[in-house]
Amino acid sequence: MGTRVQHALEQLKTSGVRITPQRHAILDFLLESMTHPTADEIYRALEPKFPSMSVATVYNNLKMFMESGMVRELTYGDASSRFDANVSEHYHVICEQCGKIEDFMYPSLKDVEHQAEKATGYHVKGLRLELYGICETCKEH
Repeated sequence: MGTRVQHALEQLKTSGVRITPQRHAILDFLLESMTHPTADEIYRALEPKFPSMSVATVYNNLKMFMESGMVRELTYGDASSRFDANVSEHYHVICEQCGKIEDFMYPSLKDVEHQAEKATGYHVKGLRLELYGICETCKEH
């Protein structure tokens, strides 16, 4: 088990959340998968291991993770929400064909926030940047 998962579980325990095997598995899957899965994909991946688990269970747990600030919901277009367990500052590159989302970090984007503050007097609290294109897999087909 990765240290990120350990850390996340500790964080949940301190906020008084019971760690069920299902919660553990959902969190694990989210932290390991860099694909920003949908609730459905999480459900399908874990169903063989947890036959009694429903899609509703997955949704409820994701909601709980979001409330504790450990998971971010990504809503792009009208496709299903995808979920991201990386809540640090980063940006997303999205495939217009298959909907896959990849993380991208580019430090000088912080400058954009500072420039915006200077120009408008706003206190900028965050930035959501989306880049669109065609991923390598889709390019080959």
